[in-house]
Amino acid sequence: MVATDDVPVIQLGVEDAAAGLVLSTEAHWNQTEEDWRVFLHQGIVFGIRNGSQLVATAALLPYSGENAWISMVLVTASQRRRGFATRLVDACLEAARKRGLTSWLDATPDGAAVYGPLGFTPTLQLRRLRLEKSGQALAPAPSAAPRDALCERDRRAAGFDRTALLSAFAQRPGSRIISTKGAIALIRDGRTARHIGPLFANDAADALALVDAIARSENGPILLDAVASQDAFLAGLTTAGWTIERPFQRMRFGPATAAGEEVPFAVAGPEFG
Repeated sequence: MVATDDVPVIQLGVEDAAAGLVLSTEAHWNQTEEDWRVFLHQGIVFGIRNGSQLVATAALLPYSGENAWISMVLVTASQRRRGFATRLVDACLEAARKRGLTSWLDATPDGAAVYGPLGFTPTLQLRRLRLEKSGQALAPAPSAAPRDALCERDRRAAGFDRTALLSAFAQRPGSRIISTKGAIALIRDGRTARHIGPLFANDAADALALVDAIARSENGPILLDAVASQDAFLAGLTTAGWTIERPFQRMRFGPATAAGEEVPFAVAGPEFG
């Protein structure tokens, strides 16, 4: 591995949103430029440049209750195997340590093999699923639900407050908060597919009914990051034609914080928790 200690780690600003999008697009991720602005407005994003080109990033997104999410760990293909990702994750961990925050992340299997030796502890597992759709929507959108109802359910599940994040999502063109039969979810635009999550329900049948209602009202591909322990929900999705794209392992660095009162059926995304 090439020594890179002389390459400075810098903190990025809002003006770097478009450059960040170039990196996540190269990796075939679903983030939009608006997602990057969330990290740059609400969090701390570290980066490395090669001349004027942004070649690597990692973000720390603080939440309430002494929690923070690490994500957007990206290195352009020509600059990999130089230790950039490790340096940037270390910068995020140091920023979290100074603020007294427990750090969380959702890792791919390859990422989990790297983060484990750094001191991250596995917690729950996720499964990313995709539904391919084309053509006209078959039904109208389900009933709209108030943002406060989603934020309250999210607080109960996460154990901490993410009102700022969910509000940023809800305010975007194309975003909808919808509910039916006691289930509630947010659906928003992504770069290549719409994304459902977070999604909360009293049971798997209600969660599946809401997903079906959403899917019938959409006319393009949809992604969803399901909690793997929700077995009946996962089974129902695959029976309905959703395909599992990849697993994620949720991991924690630091002491455990307040636990949520319920387990969601789908999360806001591996980049947001």
